[in-house]
Amino acid sequence: MTIVVGFSPHKGGRDALELAVLLARSGRPEPVVVTTVTPQHWTTPSMAKVDAEFQAWATAQGEAALDQARQFMAAKAPELSVSYGQVAGRSVPAALSRSCADAEGDLLVLGSSRDGRSGQVVLGSTSEPLLHSSPLPVAIAPRGYRAHCTAISRMSCSYSGTEESGDLLLAVAGMSRRIGGALRVVTFGVRGRTMYPPEVGLGAEDMVLSQWTEQVRQFQRAALDRLSELALLPASASAEIATGSDWADVMDELEWEPGEVLVVGSSPLGTLARVFVGSRATKIIRYSPVPVVVVPAAVASKVAEDLDPSPDPNPHPDPN
Repeated sequence: MTIVVGFSPHKGGRDALELAVLLARSGRPEPVVVTTVTPQHWTTPSMAKVDAEFQAWATAQGEAALDQARQFMAAKAPELSVSYGQVAGRSVPAALSRSCADAEGDLLVLGSSRDGRSGQVVLGSTSEPLLHSSPLPVAIAPRGYRAHCTAISRMSCSYSGTEESGDLLLAVAGMSRRIGGALRVVTFGVRGRTMYPPEVGLGAEDMVLSQWTEQVRQFQRAALDRLSELALLPASASAEIATGSDWADVMDELEWEPGEVLVVGSSPLGTLARVFVGSRATKIIRYSPVPVVVVPAAVASKVAEDLDPSPDPNPHPDPN
């Protein structure tokens, strides 16, 4: 697996490198490609040689950024195989996509935008478009992220009971076993505002929530049983349900480990074989206190098919 890092010194670059090192060290060492995007010069030649001067300036800026990345990686992870390069482009997301294709990358790692609260994943002008267009899984580090572990300790998989989330769970379980980490199956539910008028009483809403919770537990148990049958269940595996009145409450209900990563699936309704993140997944991403990996539905489906050629005989409807 080749890990491509989109590096910008002033836009979450350190966060992205920290996450890339954690991912590359989990299991067998993986190669890392650090890429920085520089402004592209104008296509119309200039009589005053402005184009050449601009290109020289942009190249120097890119090299200075890569020097910072080299210094960090040499001190943080000297044992890893790391290559460095810069690519020119008017659109940073498009340039990074080209870089991933050129490097035959398997995963793109980004940092969070600076315009948000520290400790949370903050989507910006680079990460948000890529979450809707990248053919590769995209990993995003929370703002100010620092990896305090040498490898992933646990992978939490967002599971809704659908066939697509079942494919994602198979892929995550296979990765967890490969890196020797724990697996946690998590289903999120936001209770929101009162669903029934006061004369009905809150008991009706509590009953609906109780029934939904029991249904989810059944789906989770069936999913874990399927992993066990396929010999994909890691030595440490658990299932949890997180509910609350809003997404902040939902995320606060869960305990998160220092070396944990949350994996979220994309919608199958997006562009073929690309990431397309719906509103629910976007909220999970925005409120996550740990790094998030967003996996395109097509990628998860392909990995799941390789692990289990027979489809799930009892796909479940989304309980949320």
